[in-house]
Amino acid sequence: MSASIPQKGLGPGMPGMPSQQQQSQAHMTPGLGPGQPGMPPQSALREISPVYLCRIGQETVQDIVTRTMEIFQITRATQLPNGVTQSQAAYQDRFGKLQEHLRQLTLLFRKLRLLYERCVEMTTDLQESPAELVPYAGEETAPMRVEPCSPAVIQERQEVLEKVRQKNHEMKVLMDQMRNLLWDVNAMLTMRK
Repeated sequence: MSASIPQKGLGPGMPGMPSQQQQSQAHMTPGLGPGQPGMPPQSALREISPVYLCRIGQETVQDIVTRTMEIFQITRATQLPNGVTQSQAAYQDRFGKLQEHLRQLTLLFRKLRLLYERCVEMTTDLQESPAELVPYAGEETAPMRVEPCSPAVIQERQEVLEKVRQKNHEMKVLMDQMRNLLWDVNAMLTMRK
């Protein structure tokens, strides 16, 4: 697992962005990145469980979403060129931030891809083929034999259905009465004014 990024850095630029020195170390250092708490060195990656890798992947996805939201916030705050001159420094600053976020997103996606490939390697014996994961794909299900119900069960079902019909009818009548009552009250209140 090569190119990855630290989650928090105190470098120049935006808070939470890694400094240039940390970024260059991230490219040279194998593993998941320098200075990340709880991250084991490359030699210990062989003993890492797939669950731990999935958790790192989940954090990476959260970082990707956060960076993407920041990109959208920057672009939303950017004023379109409508004849008003904007300072070149502000433009360059926003452009630099966008470029940095896009570069970080690329690194995060690479890291996520490496984590995914590593998880797949570690769990090849646990995985099923994709055809087996899709229910009922390519094969018919065996018809289930349904036993006929006894007459007592059929009779009880009919009685329950009749009771439900009666209750539904009673509720409809009550709702109609309430609606008419509300109409009368509203009409009387309107005439009073």
